[in-house]
Amino acid sequence: MIVGALGDLEAFSEKELDGKTVITSRVTESALDWFRSRKVAMVVDYSPWLEGRPVGANVMEAMISAALSRTPEQLGADDFLDVIEQLGVEPRILYPNGYRRINRFAFVIHPLSQQYLVKTPPLDWIASVSPPVVMNLVEKAIAYTPPFVYSKVSGIKSPTGDEVEGWLITVGGTPKEIMAHDPEFTYSRLLAAAKLAKKMGAQIMGLGAFTKVVGDAGITVAKRAPLPITTGNSYSASGALWAAHEAAKEIGRVSIGKSGKMAGKAMIVGATGAIGSVCARLLAKAVDEIYLVAPEAAKLLALKESIELESPGAMVHVAATTTRDLPDMDMVVTATSGAGKRILDIMQVKPGCVITDVARPLDIPAEDVAKRPDVLVIESGEIKLPGQVAMKDIGLPKGIAYACLAETIVLALEARFENFTLGRNIEWEKVREIYKLGLKHGMELAAVSGVNGVFTEEDFERVRVLAAGATESA
Repeated sequence: MIVGALGDLEAFSEKELDGKTVITSRVTESALDWFRSRKVAMVVDYSPWLEGRPVGANVMEAMISAALSRTPEQLGADDFLDVIEQLGVEPRILYPNGYRRINRFAFVIHPLSQQYLVKTPPLDWIASVSPPVVMNLVEKAIAYTPPFVYSKVSGIKSPTGDEVEGWLITVGGTPKEIMAHDPEFTYSRLLAAAKLAKKMGAQIMGLGAFTKVVGDAGITVAKRAPLPITTGNSYSASGALWAAHEAAKEIGRVSIGKSGKMAGKAMIVGATGAIGSVCARLLAKAVDEIYLVAPEAAKLLALKESIELESPGAMVHVAATTTRDLPDMDMVVTATSGAGKRILDIMQVKPGCVITDVARPLDIPAEDVAKRPDVLVIESGEIKLPGQVAMKDIGLPKGIAYACLAETIVLALEARFENFTLGRNIEWEKVREIYKLGLKHGMELAAVSGVNGVFTEEDFERVRVLAAGATESA
């Protein structure tokens, strides 16, 4: 918001005025044209207008003085209010380029590994001339840096006409450093990010990657923050299954049975986690048999019981590890918080299996993916944002966002400024709701991608051919 006389506003550039609200006086048609050329979103003209002409405050005071037969010194605040009320004088609200509702969001990101740090000047130079021990110290030091704006995000426009803009705010800790400190260490940095976001005009803030894993998964931060918080896990779960469904159709090695479910078996690794548990609940409605894998026996059995109550007839199996059942799976979803630990043996996976890796950092390293060209490993479900999106590189193609970021954007487009997804128990109803809201606002599943980028039709055909050959020779 900018307040000033018309003459003062001429010092502002188009970039500084684009999308802003201006409070000023005596806005004539020529002035309105000028605001229009600078793409000002809204103008508040506080000058009284009588008989189609603006009246200056000093002239208005003289007119009131004359009408009431009093000197200006004899007039009180109530006298002015009475006249203003009788005349019905109100500020004019003008939209130079038509009405535009632009809501604002913020989203917290952080480096996913030391390798991300060395891509940023001047750390790239330090890494090139320093031994590894120095970069280990740099990684520790960066975790203590205050949050800062990495990128502004603009150009997002829904088919409904609603628009949003926002900011990507960086906190410095890598997963290694975040998990090495107690939760309060990360809470304090997230609350500092929330204050920065609020100051910049954000109406909701999302938590990305490991910032939503720490402690109670966003609940404490939401209680203390000056604006609503969401982890984005509802849309992450939705996007993961959306991508897995599309990829399985592309490979074409599973069919739809008479029940309407996929005639096959699906495994969820990290099933008791926030995203994993929702994936399990939804897959139970879409696949003949599901296998839940997690080390926490009590949580695992409770999840199995809950799913069987929600989805009568569902065939649900449990296991502490992937070892026993992995070779029989048609689909695998990995949703652990293992910070890069190897969680399955990809050499045991059957040909043509579709693996969806939801974890960040990824559960399945690139070197493992390269060992199995007859298996399709996809990196969850990224979302194509509507409009001409402008933001700095986040490791995805232009206009593509991680599903957790997309959730924050969808809520901003819908003006749902509330704590939407928090904690480790995600409601599958919210997963369905955010999916529908995403479709309403023009969100699309991005081209399915893996560790080496977007999969082409040739990539899908290669997996189909190699899987068929491996099956025949088995």
